[in-house]
Amino acid sequence: MIDRRNLLGLAALGAGGTVLPFAARAQAWPSQPIRMIVPFAAGGPTDVPARLIADHASATLPQKIVVENRTGSGVVVGTDLVAKAPKDGYTVLYSTVAHTVLRPLFPHLPFDPVADFTPVILVGQIPCVMTVHSSIPARTLAEFVKLLQDNPGKFSFASSGNGGAVHLATALFLSMIGAQANHVPYRGSAAAYPDLIAGRVQFIVDVGLTASRQPNMRALALSSLERSPLTPDLPTFDEQGVKGYEAYTWHMVHVPSGTPAAAIARLNGAVNQALAVPDVRSKLGESQFMTMKGGTAEQAAAFLRSETEKWEGIVRRQNIRADG
Repeated sequence: MIDRRNLLGLAALGAGGTVLPFAARAQAWPSQPIRMIVPFAAGGPTDVPARLIADHASATLPQKIVVENRTGSGVVVGTDLVAKAPKDGYTVLYSTVAHTVLRPLFPHLPFDPVADFTPVILVGQIPCVMTVHSSIPARTLAEFVKLLQDNPGKFSFASSGNGGAVHLATALFLSMIGAQANHVPYRGSAAAYPDLIAGRVQFIVDVGLTASRQPNMRALALSSLERSPLTPDLPTFDEQGVKGYEAYTWHMVHVPSGTPAAAIARLNGAVNQALAVPDVRSKLGESQFMTMKGGTAEQAAAFLRSETEKWEGIVRRQNIRADG
């Protein structure tokens, strides 16, 4: 008996067993499992949503999407693996805002993070929260801004590492208010909490709400342009005078440039369907996603261009380096 998957494989063959062009077998894609490369550790805040999306998108495809964690040199090792993969839609990248600053942080990359990738879909965005130690004599963001401006270099901020989302969000804030503070990078935000709680480091603009829920910490501002239903009483940077300030980490699916449009369209459709599932939206909300985006590959590409221009500019103006 020939099952469905064998039929799909036979559909890819012409007379005499010759493989047909992709356009002729578009309906057969995918005829083998899809590898989703996550360049972050298993069980972390990027890996968990990636596995959720992969599981639910697989339900609408004839093959499973299998998540593989490939870490090393930040996100470089995993991203390089996808850049060099066959352009057939069977190896995809699950990335974050870290993708936008690879060029200025790593000038000798073995791939081009812009030219070598095609965005498939923007999954969603997670805003950051400005949180300060309770010893800081500022109850509002405006008061804290003045404190920073009047005391250049006196205060220190934590980040999850050089060039990460937390560092970038803080660098943008400082550049917009014309202030200086000392950067103290850690191996992930969680590693910074003991020093933040003790007051050895005074503030952080962290992804999500975790830092603001720590002892001795006080939340001052949210980095989206609109308030979050998760924290309706927390005002935004923008409404507190830092006009236009907006910073997120976000999750996006990419494929190697040159991947056939039919594969991109089908993968985009599968992820869009996953994002429409109430349980998926609920669990992403638990992971502190403020918005679940979806949409077209073209919309994802336009968003990525805008974000790349924004964050590459910050890295270069602030002279941020991967090695600190």
